[in-house]
Amino acid sequence: MSSEATLEHTPTWIVASVCSVIVLISLVFERALHHLGKALERRRVTLYEALLKLKEELMLLGFVSLLLVVFQDLIQKICVDKSLMEHWWPCLGGNSDKASVVAAHQHGAASTFAGTGRRMLKGGATFGHCASKGKVPLLSRHALEQIHIFIFVLAITHVVLSAVTVLLGLLQMRKWKHWENSIQEEGSTAPKMIKRVQKIKFIQDRCKGREKVTWVIIWMRSFFKQFYGSVSNDDYVAMRLGFVMEHFRGHHKFNFYDYMIKALEKDFKRVVGIKWYCWIFVMIFLLVNITGWHSYFWISLVPLSLLLLIGAKLEHIINKLAYEVASKHAAGQGEGGIVVRPSDELFWFHSPRLVLVLIHFILFQNAFEFAYFFWTLAMFGVNSCVMDRPGYSVSRIAICVVAQVLCSYSTLPLYAIVSHMGSSFKSAVFADDVADHLRGWADGARRRMRRSATAGDAAGCGSWKGGAAQTSF
Repeated sequence: MSSEATLEHTPTWIVASVCSVIVLISLVFERALHHLGKALERRRVTLYEALLKLKEELMLLGFVSLLLVVFQDLIQKICVDKSLMEHWWPCLGGNSDKASVVAAHQHGAASTFAGTGRRMLKGGATFGHCASKGKVPLLSRHALEQIHIFIFVLAITHVVLSAVTVLLGLLQMRKWKHWENSIQEEGSTAPKMIKRVQKIKFIQDRCKGREKVTWVIIWMRSFFKQFYGSVSNDDYVAMRLGFVMEHFRGHHKFNFYDYMIKALEKDFKRVVGIKWYCWIFVMIFLLVNITGWHSYFWISLVPLSLLLLIGAKLEHIINKLAYEVASKHAAGQGEGGIVVRPSDELFWFHSPRLVLVLIHFILFQNAFEFAYFFWTLAMFGVNSCVMDRPGYSVSRIAICVVAQVLCSYSTLPLYAIVSHMGSSFKSAVFADDVADHLRGWADGARRRMRRSATAGDAAGCGSWKGGAAQTSF
């Protein structure tokens, strides 16, 4: 096999032309991100922070690419015994295929998966180093190039799908803005809102026949409710009232919709990033991609199952809030009994944040499935055995599409509102001075409420003692 030409034997006009095109594309991309950042910084600070997070991920991606290029010769010089190359194949048809691939490793030529004749990352062959020892290189140059491309495709796919999911979720939530505007126009004082909650079907619909059914039926209702009208106008009004009465009592003009959208944009900053544990899962997924296991088909069921479970849990939280309100109202606790009470105890492990972590994992795993499919399609073709059987491949992509749509139009809107039914509010969505003012104002309101309750108890004790004194006299 003849070695490829190096820069010493390449015309200078070719080197200058290729470098000019690469630099031009990089500059255009950098300036586009710069102008996008300026626009977001003036309008949506939270999205601007998400863009900064995206730049960090791109920088990490560039560093990984640099490492692969710099250490490719060192990796090729790592030699392993031929017997280690006979196990855990992602694509293998028989003993003849096994022998041919081991031979390809020994001569440092084709890829582990298929010999497509693509140009390597760096010219030359270093198979002699391992062949002299009777061993084979750990990875061929072509395999390193394919890994390089896959990491790039995975990162870009995750960023794009995360952005599309959040944008579709925001479109689905646009009707909530009309609900908020109607509340603001009608007047959002506590007595009016409580009276409105008493008239709506929030309690009746959510608690219908609850005393006659088992918890299994209740969970089944929650499960199917996520597929149609997951959040109704009545649900929005009731949860909005509960949030305002819990955290901003007396602040009649608080815009719950704007607060919720800003909080979701803040969460998008976390979702668009690739955490360290996501890369661990990538390594595990690549490890179990063994011929005959159909691993990626079974793995594609995990995000869909988690989405269905999360959707059912969030709907169950709304049902539980409605049931608590109904119980308090039936016990005659007055107007205060009609208000839902946010609490961290409603969530798994008392942590509303856990739901966001699971959604992040779901989106990343879904992105992995899409990225792997398109990568194998581009690298090896539709007829390659790496694509698995057509039935498994088509089913896998169909499951991923269903999971993506379900997350955008049901699970994400549910999370956007139900996550605020915890015990605390997200002050990070406000500017620092506004957040400090809101914290002080909320703490002051709570102290005034406690003093009022204490004064009422003291007055009751005082009247009882006065009555006792008169009796003894």
